[in-house]
Amino acid sequence: MWSTPAACALCIVFGIMCDVRAGYSQPLSTRSKSDQTTDSIKLQEDIRTVIDQIHSLSRGDRNTRVSGGSDVRAYYALLADLYAVFEPLMRGRFLDELPRTLVCLLSGRADCGLEAQLTKAVSVELGGPLLTLVSALRSGTCAPPAGDAEPGGVQPSVLRVLSGLPLSGALLSTAGGLVDAAVMYVSNVMGTVLGVPMDFIKIALQFGIRSPSLDGQQTCEQGDLKQLIMWGMNHNVNWSFSNSITNILLDVLLPPAEATCTYPGSDCLNPPSGPFQRSASEARGDADIPHDILLRCDRRNLAALNDTLCAAILAGSRAGASTSVLTFCQALGSLGPEQIEQVWSNVCHLTQTLVSPLLGRSSACGVGAARPSPAAATAPPPPAPSAAAPPPHREVTEASNLKLLACNYNSWAEDAAVDAVLISLCSDNQREEFVQQVCNNASLMRKLLPDPLNRWLYGYCANSSADPGYMVSQFCAYEQWMDQPSVLVDPALLAFCMSLDGPRLNTLMCEHIPFFMLLFSDPANGQFMPNCSNGPPPPPFPNVDSSLLESCRYSEWHDLMQITFEVLSHCIGFDQTGFTKEVCANRTFLNGLLRDRQNAWLESHCNSSLAFLLPEPTQPPSVTGWCDYQTWGERRVDDSVVGLCWQLDRLAFRKNVCCEPAALENLLRDPLNQWLRSVCSDMKEIEGISVLPQLCRYSEWSRPIIVDMTELALCTEIDPLNFTSEVCAKDAVLQNLLANQDNTWLITYCKNHSNPGLFPGGIGAPGAGLAGFNPADQCQYSSWSIALPDAALLTLCWERDQSSFVSSVCPNTALLHLLSLEPSSVWVDHMCTTYTNHNTTTTHSSSSSSSTANPNLCLAKSLVSQFQWNCSADFTSACLPGAGQNMALRMLVRCWVEGLRSRVDELLTPLVAKVLEEAVSTTVVILLALEEVQNTSLHVTENIRHSVLSSVDRYFDTENNSDEKRVLLQCFGRVLTSLMQTSRDVTSDDMFIKEYFSLPLSSLSSVLGAAHITTVRLILQYYSGKKNMLKVEKQTMTPPHQAHFSCFFLELPDKYLSTMLSALFQTHLVKEASLFPELVPLMAAASLADIEALPSLQDNINVRETINRYLERMTVDQRRAFGKWYSRVLPPSLITSGNQSLIRDTGNLIAYLPINNFQHLSSAQLLDGLDVLQRNALTSLKQDFVAHSLISTYRNLTAQDFTRLGNLTCLADPQGLLLYKRTQAFSVIQDIVMNCTREGLTRSGYLISSILLNSTEFKTPSLLSPSRLAEISHLLPSLGVTFLQGLSPSQLLAALPALASVSFSPVQASIIVEKISLITPPSAPGQLQRLGSLLVGVKTETLLTLTSDRLLSSLPAMAQLMPGLRPPQVNALSTKLWGFADVIGWQDDVEPFLFWTPLVSVLPRIPLLLNNITTVSTKQWNTQQAIAIFKEVIDTKPNLDEANLLSLGTVGQGVSCKVLQVLFRAVSTPPSARRILSFLRQQPGPLHTSLKKCLIENLYQFEFFFELIKDLGAEIALSMSVSTIKKFPTDLMDTLRRIIVQDPHQFLLLPRIKQELLVDKVAQRMGMYTGVFTEEEFRSMGIMATFLVDEVFIQLDRSFFMNNLDFLQGLCYSKSKMDIVAGMLLEPAAFGPINNWNHTTLSQVDRFLLFLPDSKLQEIPLALMTLWRIEKLFMSQHRWERGQIGIHCSNENERQRLFEKRQFVLQFFLGFLRINVLSPTPMVPTCEILHSTSPSAWTPNSLLGMSPSAFSNCLELMGLDPFLALYQRSQVLQKIKQMHRPVSSFSQSVISQLGGLAIGLAPEELSSLRLAEQSSIAALGAVRGWSNRQLSALFATVLNSTQQSPSQLDSSTLVAMGHIVCGAKTTEMSYFNALEFSKAVLWLGQLRLSCSEEQLLALVELLTNRLAFGPMSSWGTAVFIEIGILAAGLPDMAMSALVSEQIEGITPAAVSMIPPDKFAVVFHQTQISVFSYEQAAAVTKEQLSALSDIQRTALAMVLTPWVDRPVDFRGKSRGLALNHSPLCIAVGLLMLLLLPCPGT
Repeated sequence: MWSTPAACALCIVFGIMCDVRAGYSQPLSTRSKSDQTTDSIKLQEDIRTVIDQIHSLSRGDRNTRVSGGSDVRAYYALLADLYAVFEPLMRGRFLDELPRTLVCLLSGRADCGLEAQLTKAVSVELGGPLLTLVSALRSGTCAPPAGDAEPGGVQPSVLRVLSGLPLSGALLSTAGGLVDAAVMYVSNVMGTVLGVPMDFIKIALQFGIRSPSLDGQQTCEQGDLKQLIMWGMNHNVNWSFSNSITNILLDVLLPPAEATCTYPGSDCLNPPSGPFQRSASEARGDADIPHDILLRCDRRNLAALNDTLCAAILAGSRAGASTSVLTFCQALGSLGPEQIEQVWSNVCHLTQTLVSPLLGRSSACGVGAARPSPAAATAPPPPAPSAAAPPPHREVTEASNLKLLACNYNSWAEDAAVDAVLISLCSDNQREEFVQQVCNNASLMRKLLPDPLNRWLYGYCANSSADPGYMVSQFCAYEQWMDQPSVLVDPALLAFCMSLDGPRLNTLMCEHIPFFMLLFSDPANGQFMPNCSNGPPPPPFPNVDSSLLESCRYSEWHDLMQITFEVLSHCIGFDQTGFTKEVCANRTFLNGLLRDRQNAWLESHCNSSLAFLLPEPTQPPSVTGWCDYQTWGERRVDDSVVGLCWQLDRLAFRKNVCCEPAALENLLRDPLNQWLRSVCSDMKEIEGISVLPQLCRYSEWSRPIIVDMTELALCTEIDPLNFTSEVCAKDAVLQNLLANQDNTWLITYCKNHSNPGLFPGGIGAPGAGLAGFNPADQCQYSSWSIALPDAALLTLCWERDQSSFVSSVCPNTALLHLLSLEPSSVWVDHMCTTYTNHNTTTTHSSSSSSSTANPNLCLAKSLVSQFQWNCSADFTSACLPGAGQNMALRMLVRCWVEGLRSRVDELLTPLVAKVLEEAVSTTVVILLALEEVQNTSLHVTENIRHSVLSSVDRYFDTENNSDEKRVLLQCFGRVLTSLMQTSRDVTSDDMFIKEYFSLPLSSLSSVLGAAHITTVRLILQYYSGKKNMLKVEKQTMTPPHQAHFSCFFLELPDKYLSTMLSALFQTHLVKEASLFPELVPLMAAASLADIEALPSLQDNINVRETINRYLERMTVDQRRAFGKWYSRVLPPSLITSGNQSLIRDTGNLIAYLPINNFQHLSSAQLLDGLDVLQRNALTSLKQDFVAHSLISTYRNLTAQDFTRLGNLTCLADPQGLLLYKRTQAFSVIQDIVMNCTREGLTRSGYLISSILLNSTEFKTPSLLSPSRLAEISHLLPSLGVTFLQGLSPSQLLAALPALASVSFSPVQASIIVEKISLITPPSAPGQLQRLGSLLVGVKTETLLTLTSDRLLSSLPAMAQLMPGLRPPQVNALSTKLWGFADVIGWQDDVEPFLFWTPLVSVLPRIPLLLNNITTVSTKQWNTQQAIAIFKEVIDTKPNLDEANLLSLGTVGQGVSCKVLQVLFRAVSTPPSARRILSFLRQQPGPLHTSLKKCLIENLYQFEFFFELIKDLGAEIALSMSVSTIKKFPTDLMDTLRRIIVQDPHQFLLLPRIKQELLVDKVAQRMGMYTGVFTEEEFRSMGIMATFLVDEVFIQLDRSFFMNNLDFLQGLCYSKSKMDIVAGMLLEPAAFGPINNWNHTTLSQVDRFLLFLPDSKLQEIPLALMTLWRIEKLFMSQHRWERGQIGIHCSNENERQRLFEKRQFVLQFFLGFLRINVLSPTPMVPTCEILHSTSPSAWTPNSLLGMSPSAFSNCLELMGLDPFLALYQRSQVLQKIKQMHRPVSSFSQSVISQLGGLAIGLAPEELSSLRLAEQSSIAALGAVRGWSNRQLSALFATVLNSTQQSPSQLDSSTLVAMGHIVCGAKTTEMSYFNALEFSKAVLWLGQLRLSCSEEQLLALVELLTNRLAFGPMSSWGTAVFIEIGILAAGLPDMAMSALVSEQIEGITPAAVSMIPPDKFAVVFHQTQISVFSYEQAAAVTKEQLSALSDIQRTALAMVLTPWVDRPVDFRGKSRGLALNHSPLCIAVGLLMLLLLPCPGT
């Protein structure tokens, strides 16, 4: 409830609002519609009486000023009557409804009620008199002008009273208590009274100051300082403005007086700036941030009610809200937007009317005092001021009535002079008109500007709204400047042009030497010196205007008078050196030009040019790019780079190489770097020679710079003599160095190393040196105020006389101020601060007694000491002469407030403190608004700057809501940046910058996009600074001082830098190209799209060189993106016309140009820039292009050229290299090719055979020395069996260390091992380890004879060869090791062989294994082993919970479906499911199909199944049926897409039909069926992109296709996709007609060449398709087929088709088909060429034409060739028989190499073979396609050769026999050892054995033995997985009784081998329905035809689950009656039959 006086006051003040401009209102009628009672009539009469009184008081001249002594009794009487009128109303609800009444009146409504009309009438009549009274009171406050006769006012009186107070300790204590009590009382009263009014004011401010917020696009407007403070008040930011508001009020109420002294000097204060003048920086800062003017009354963009405090009050969420505020908000809530705007407009007029009398200068305060003195007015015009003179001070003034001003601009243009003060007044009070009439009037400006007092007009007009183009054209006439070279350009004018026309002016200064010389002939213009180094240099290709070059042919300058200024300027700019030599040095020539007076400037130019004429400097190489010392300890560094860095960067080299043992040791491994031992051994010599010029730069130390103490210390050590003479003996140098306080040790050093007479400090006086330093004589502190001491003397006095120094210097504020002005003595003030508090008491007693006698008495400091206040304020300005009494009072108030603030927390309650804090913050906002309206400065921003930044920092530290932080940074980032002091360190006071690094990635882009460019630079500076600090911490500082650094670790989220760079690229770099150098160090995090979208800065040499330096730190893709970006300015036309040095000129970037550009480089350019290309990672295509271009173009390359080419030589056509066979270069070529083969860089058999193997030294192997044999060891596999057989055992044994690391074929390795065994048998200790890769040649029989310790010791070496070991060897190792009881403890050793360890060997050991389950859970078991172990775990622990399951580790892949079902039922929550899925995804091997099916079926029952899609992983996710996947919404389909893209391997394992169906569903969801198939879509699909339907794939973006051929060649293509790709290649826009293709085209097309039809292949020019090109094509295809994609991509039919295409290419282009008369003569291949192509690709005649040795070497290769046709095999076999006849005499080696060739042997011939070794047995057992007779013959031959019966065959022999097992009769099979056979079944079950049904049954019977797997009924999933295809031999009854667990273990191959009739009988439809998709897809046509309808339906439901069929397999099918079901079944089965599964 409001008090009565408050209500009356409010009513009176409110009357001002209604219409103050309308004068007096007419008497208002107060009749109501109801009958008036007597009381109401009486009340109306009383009101009229009051109104009459108001009228009587208001009569008279309204313009007459009311004096301070006016009679106010009438007003008191009026108030009494007014109170009597309102008293009856106040008894009712008038006060409660007053807010609602006010809102109603303010909104302009007419139905506000009787009380509202009364209030309005009274208010209107009282408004005018009150304002008049205020104006009258204001007129008495005019401050007298400075310099008036006598000082007066209240300030002297106050100071006299305070100085005369007799203060004692007790009195001060009592007074302090009283003050505290008064402050507490007043504060509490204010807190209570201000609470409600502050709510009203806050609501009003919230309406007018609309805080920015994020919109729907996540953007917001930039807020200003008012909005920032209001936003903080709404978000509980404690602004802490108490200090600031004190300073603001002091600046306004007690402005510092102007200095009374008129002379310039250090003891006189500079004239202060006007307190109400806004700085130019403020104006510019305000203009940069758009904002709304608060007190503008026509606002249409007010904030909404919900954005104000009313929203919380109306919602009831603000506790303790006043009833009146609630009523006020309710009233506002009932108004519409237009009515609220009307309320705002009326309140605005009210506020303006109230404020204007308080802020405006009264009309009684004249302006004459501000005019210049008469002397100044009558004095003659002064000369033009120099730059050193300060600009004339201009104080902003204000006139109460502008009509009184003579702002008649037309009269100003007349001849009479215009008063400077009048110009200032008009500019401040009529800004818009002034700008229009003066700034836009060039003639008037020219008249006013000669007056020095008007020079401010330059800056005023430049910052105004005047037309900049007009002003530049009128005043920045550079041509006129040049026409008057004798007239100096005024610095103010130059600054004016620089601000408006800076870029053009800088360009002119840099490009025109005469113009440059004209401007800077005046030293005052030195501040505008441009930086011309950033100008764009000439590009690396010739594009200079030829006309300019033509005009600079000096020999053709015949008529010198015709040579214009423009020609001279251009020639100097483009050819400065040539101009100096040809023109300036030729005096006759020069004199001829000087005849023209306009060329007078040329003489001075030539004089200076000739004086500094130097040879052309060479561009030094970039040290930063080459000398990256931090990596030298980890990589090989070229010796030339080491030498280069030593020459150019010796200081850093010494520090980072000589002092870093790791780097030095690594470099010394290269023999060419041994010179480092000598240069790094004597560090003193290094320092003395190389460090001095770079470090000890004495000449630079004479300037005021900061020099690091470590550099000084190093110079004292390595150059003591010069240091003493150049530093200690030179006063100026020593003073500059002592400016860094860390360098004070120099005084002691110079004392010990200098002559006393030379050391500065005593001005050469005797004893002035340190040795005779006497503080009493030399430290004359009293004289320092007159002549400041030098740095050395000051430091000596501080160190030697500290007590006197503190007592004499620290209290003398004037002296401290003078010392603080010198850089070398700034430290004194900081030192004295520490002693201030200590000396305060002592100083007080002495100063009080001698105050009258002390001439240096400081009034302010004396008063503070008198009151015994501890004050931290700086008294310097208050204690200087002329400071004034206002300054003393200001300091006194500050110290009182500071002392009071320390106790305020105890005096105020939290509620009161909060209210006062809000009141202060609100006051600051209002003051800012007043500054804005009045266009004056109250110094608010300067005073609150620090508080705002500190408060924001505290807010960031305590706030946890990232969204609020984001709003603060994004919407107020610019105003925060503008508040930051540019001179401050960003890591100290500007810590809010770090918050940009804590933003979420989702908001980072929008926040940085809204940031100002200055903020961006600070962010980059902050990041760079933190990184530098991390580096500095690792460095150790050297004496004499130890520096301490704090480390700050930045933990940025993933992709932070890339997101930040993307935002900066897209927003800021486009506008501000100069930001690029600051971003380049972060380019490694940039995305490819952002790099390609960089602005066009390619021609900027600084940008280009910076990128060149940083390229090596980027990924290959990023480098290519930069190359693509750079290609925009380097099209093919400019490349072909470029200089020979184009590559060197461009640098590393050119190596990453797209191939379409790169291929246009000429051979000359390539050879010249070869070094640049070599140091970059060229693609294989570019390497091939470089090698072919150089070697095919040049026929006279030298050995040095090939050395430069290096390994690129190996990419050349061998025919081009053979041209050098008889030259010195050929030995270099051979060495290079040898190195390439050693490092695996080339596998070209053609190159190896042509360059290396034709050497005569290889003709006789036995003559090779062991060292040479070791050197060529990597060539031995290519030299073949014949060569190896010619080597002696001693040769091989000596070279064994080298041979052990070479990959040999099993046959080759067996030959070497057999020879070495003659000297050292494999059973010898350590021999198996020494064999290394040769272990593949150790006989299986030998392995079986080894002891356990020998085997265990050799296991690590064998584990490395696991993929190369033959199955019999692996079986022998695993079965023998697991036969030992100690194998339980050998788990770590046998782990590499666990996957191929027979299940039957593991089963007996499982109970013992489980004793150490921790070890077992970490081993890589195969699926069947894991199932068996898990079954044992369940048997011992039936109640397995989730924790137990997760502890099983790798055994978890064997978990059963029943256990999973129990677990999921027990814990059916998403977290639990995710843990189990994560556990299964981490299993070492693939999960079994049944387990994946079980997972999907169980998880699908949960409601949260779709939430788990991203947790399934590719393997489990792809096991889902298509019917489930097709139900996915778009977001889940996208999740599945990402899963497949991240793990494409599982997708490639799917059947082709499922692949295509799945991709089709994904593409449908992504909407890819219309429009162009873009690059983004293609890459988003990953491996699936080529599985899209043809209609989509054919729409592939052609530019993407052409630019990414190398990437596309690695993908998988069906036959139809191959045809589409071929069509794209043949399009004219691709490569043009095929008969015009060249070498580079073929390299780009690469293996896609095989996709072309035969007819098109024949059009390729024959000259291009050489053997080398064909070989490359074959190798490329082989690489793809053996890669991760190719190995799973094609089925047998597709592989056969591609082989036939390769065969056609080879035979056509090598002339075998003889289709073309120009075809070459058919050639005979070498064995090496067959290895790189394929034997089956050649004709039989070519193979038979090979030499015997070459044929023998390739025999094994031919035997393994799967594409060798029958006719080829027969002819090759015939030659083998001829070479090794008869068949019975074939050696074991020959038999081992026969492979598939042996199929051509007749059964009789096979019977004559001697198969005594398992290696030869295995070679024939691995062959499919034997006839039954051949198999029988082979089986009998094995028994006869090994002299064993069937029962004696061990598991390794059975494994070696492979397909030969089917040659045994069923009776013989029954005699097999059951245990041994069960050990071999793991291998035999993987083969598609051609055994009969009876044979398979016999083999299965062996597995039912108790020593094997026991009865069939006990077999589980593990056994069926183990036995593989042998499951097809189960008896009918057993197979029909199989349960689902057993069916799940049957492999798809076993399903396909079941006889059709048996399949139809044994499998019921319910059993078929549990088939997996893979099992169902394995059903053959014959099996399908034997099935019944219901069986087919069950099978179709598995194959095509996306078709819904209501089928009940418990009885008769209900789905067969549906018409569409048979069609769906037929379609599904047809797709199955037409698209066979890969591998089948």
